[in-house]
Order: sequence, then C-alpha cells, then structure tokens
Amino acid sequence: MSTAAAQPRPDNLRGALWMLGSALGFTAMTVLIKFLGDDYPAALQTFYRQAAGFAVLLPLILRRGRAAYATTRPGILLFRSAAGTLAMILSFYAFQKMPLADANALSFTRTLWLVPLAAFVVRERVGPLRIAAALVGFGGVLLMLRPGADFSLGLPALAMLAASFLFALTITGMKVMTRDHSPTVLLVWAMTLGLIFSLPGAFIAWRWPEPVDLALLCLMGVIGTATQACYIKGMQAGDAAAMAPIDYTRLVFTAAAGFLLFQEVPTVWTLAGAGVVVASTLFITLREQQLARSAKLSGEADA
Repeated sequence: MSTAAAQPRPDNLRGALWMLGSALGFTAMTVLIKFLGDDYPAALQTFYRQAAGFAVLLPLILRRGRAAYATTRPGILLFRSAAGTLAMILSFYAFQKMPLADANALSFTRTLWLVPLAAFVVRERVGPLRIAAALVGFGGVLLMLRPGADFSLGLPALAMLAASFLFALTITGMKVMTRDHSPTVLLVWAMTLGLIFSLPGAFIAWRWPEPVDLALLCLMGVIGTATQACYIKGMQAGDAAAMAPIDYTRLVFTAAAGFLLFQEVPTVWTLAGAGVVVASTLFITLREQQLARSAKLSGEADA
C-alpha cells in the first residue's frame, strides 16, 4: 500500500524535469527564430526545422524500414501534416514579428480551441464548465488584444491565433490516430510529410545561408525536435494534471529571454490576459483529467 502510494512521486518528479527541459528548449528555439527572422522568412525557417527533425529520425526510419510508415489511414495523416506545417509557418512568423511573451501567451489558446473541436470533430460530450472556461479564456485573449492597445490585433497576432487553431486540429487528429497507431509512426509521418509540405514555401523564399546561419538553422531544428520529445516524455512519465502547470513555465522563460535579449517589456494587459488564458486552460486540463479518472473508476466498478 505504501509503495503504491509513493510510486507517483518519482514519476512526477521525472516528468517535471522533462517538462522543464521542454520549456527551456522551446525558449531557445523561439530565440533563434526571432534572431534569424530578419534574414530568413518563416517559411524557410520551417523547412530547416523539418529537415533537421527528419535527419534526427532518419536512423530510426532506416532501421525500421516500412514499419516506420505502417498506417491504415493516410488521409488523416496527410491532413494533420498539412495543417501542422501551415501552423508552424504562421507561428514562426508571429514569433519573428511579436514580442516573445505576447506570441507565447497567444500560443496557449490551442487548448481553448480543443473544446469546440472535441464536440464537433471527435463527438465528445462537452459540459457547461468546459464551455464556460473556454469562453473565459478567449476573454483573456480579447484582454490582450484590446482596441487601441500596444498589443493590437495585427497580422502577427492573427497568425498566432490561426496557428493555435491549426495545432489544435492536429492534436484532435492525433487523438483519433493514437487509437491504432504508435506515437513513433505518427512522428515519422509528421516529419516526413512536414518536410515535403514545407518545400514550396522554402523555394519561394529561398536564399543560401551563411555557414554560421546554416548551423543556427540546423540547431533550431534539432532543438525543436528535442523539445517535442521532452514534452512527450514528460507527459508519459508524470500525471497529465501535474505536468500541465509546468508547461506554463514557458511564459516565464520567454518573457525573460525577450527582456534580456531583445529589450521587450510585456505590458500589464498582456500579463493580465495571459493570466486569464493560463487559468482557463489549466481548468480545462484538470477537468478533463478528473473526468477521465471518474470514467476509469466507473468502468472498473462495472467490471
């Protein structure tokens, strides 16, 4: 009994460390996106991000052969990758053009988009509490984008909101695909198709990078892949409800990086709106975790 009760603690500790690694990696990636943004457009950066990620996975693909691409639903994979690639281009553009803290705060709206998508796409039952939390969260977005504020509803902010919606679509698709596909297969398909889908935009914006810039672009891609891997590891190792708050350390890290490296100072309205978005998305995450546990206990009782 005592052993079982103590088991979640080391798992959550290990998961928290993975999540912190993901937050730090994400911050480093966004710093490179912004630093290189004056010379390399978002579409070109996305190509290098996908190319580096594919290179990291290439040994696994070669080792597993056709099994790395085993799927019964290529259509959903194509849609997920197209949406994910476009979302990455839009988010990179937003990080280039907006203060890091502002863009990062808007990126968390993907959790809010999951509420209507769960109802209309996955046909999940969405209760009034989740709907209310989503509406409050979008109220936080309006607080950040209030008319006449420094943080105005320009193209970069719209790009990040659109990217968050598209990322939410890919997450919804992943929920469907994980029923009969392994995470490795989904990651391999995402990187391969992402590289292909990023080619047209990269071709239009193409320029040969300087050796130092090429190294930084490749480093950005490797860090992005490692960030994704750390996030998956963290969620696997720890309880989702305990890991979700740790992911919000990204807000602190990106705000600090923006201030120290780019002299960006978040406004009071940005901080207030971000707080509302964080609180609402945390509530949604914790609520979903509570419902999942209740359903599991109910199933065990029926058995």
